[in-house]
Amino acid sequence: MLGAGGAHKTEISIVRAARAIGHRCRLVNVVGWSRYAGPLAGRAVRYLVEAFEPDFILLTRHAILAGEPALREILRGRDAAFWYFDPQPKPSVLALGRLVGRMYITYLAQIDDYRSAGVEQVLFLPQGVDPGLDYPAPVAPSEYVCDVSFVGSGQYPYRHGVLRAIGEVCRLQVRGPGWDQAPRDLPVAGGPVHGRRLRQVIRGAAISLGASAHPEQDSDRASASNRMWKVMGCGGFYLGPYVPGIERFAVGHRHCAWYRSTPNAVDQVRHYLAAPDLRQQIADEGRAHALRHHTYEQRLQLLLAGRGYEMEDVASNDRIVPELEDPDASQPLNHL
Repeated sequence: MLGAGGAHKTEISIVRAARAIGHRCRLVNVVGWSRYAGPLAGRAVRYLVEAFEPDFILLTRHAILAGEPALREILRGRDAAFWYFDPQPKPSVLALGRLVGRMYITYLAQIDDYRSAGVEQVLFLPQGVDPGLDYPAPVAPSEYVCDVSFVGSGQYPYRHGVLRAIGEVCRLQVRGPGWDQAPRDLPVAGGPVHGRRLRQVIRGAAISLGASAHPEQDSDRASASNRMWKVMGCGGFYLGPYVPGIERFAVGHRHCAWYRSTPNAVDQVRHYLAAPDLRQQIADEGRAHALRHHTYEQRLQLLLAGRGYEMEDVASNDRIVPELEDPDASQPLNHL
C-alpha cells in the first residue's frame, strides 16, 4: 500500500481490511518519506517495496510524491491499482492514473472523463465502513449535544445555503477545517474531528448532515460522500443530498434519509427531530445495512478480483424500494 500514514487515514482502513481477509500487507508512508527524505524519498520507497516483495500494489493519490521514475520501477511487472477518493482530479492524479493504468474512482459519472484523459482502465468503487474505526461512541460530551451536526471542510461556499437554512430552525453545530473565514451567521463550533471525537460528535447529534461541496455533485450519479459511511458506521442518523442512483447504497427512510432541495432538507430535519424513536430505528438499520454490504473488506475483495462496484450489488433482503418523498420536494413530510 503506497499512500499516506496516520491513524485516521483511509489507507489504514484499507490495510486493516487486507489483513482481515487474510493478506500480508505493508503500508509505505510516501508522504512521510517525501517530507523527511526529500529527493531520496523515491529510492527509500522503492527499497521498502522491494524488500516486501508484494504480489499486488495499491496506490492512493499521495503515492505520486515518490516520483514517476521510482514508481515506474516499482510497478514494472507487478499487478497494481490506484484508488482515488476525491471528486475533482488534479494533473498529478491524472498522471498517476495513466502511470498505473488501472484506476478506481468514487464518483461514477466521471468514469468517461478519466478514460478520455488517457487512463486505460477505470472502474467505480465507493469508499466504505471500517468497523475498527467507525463504531458508536458510548457517550457524547455535553458540548457535542445538538439537533444537527455537520462535519466537513469550510472552503466551499456552496454549502452555506443549506447550513444557514437548517441553522435557522434548530440547534446546528458545524465543525471541520477551513471555517476560520466563515460568515458569522454559521454556527461553527470547532475545527477538525477524527476518531473518538468524530464518533462522539455523531453520537451527540440527533441528525448528522451531508452537504455537497460543489454544485455538480448534486447531479452526479451515485456519488456517496465518505461522511455518509462514517455516520452510518458510527450509528448516527444520516440526512444527505439525493443524487440519481444513490438508492443502490441505502434505502431512503429505512437506512438514512435523502433531501432534494434546501426546503426539503429543512422539512426533513423538522420531521425527524419530532420522531426520535423512528430516527433511532433508521440509524440502527442503517448501521446494520452498512456492516452487511459496505465495508472496506468487501470493497477490497472487489478490487483484488479486478471488479468494480456494480449498482446491482445489494442483497435481496435489503432490496431498494421507491422513495417515500413527495414529488414536490418542498412539501412537508407529514405523511410519513
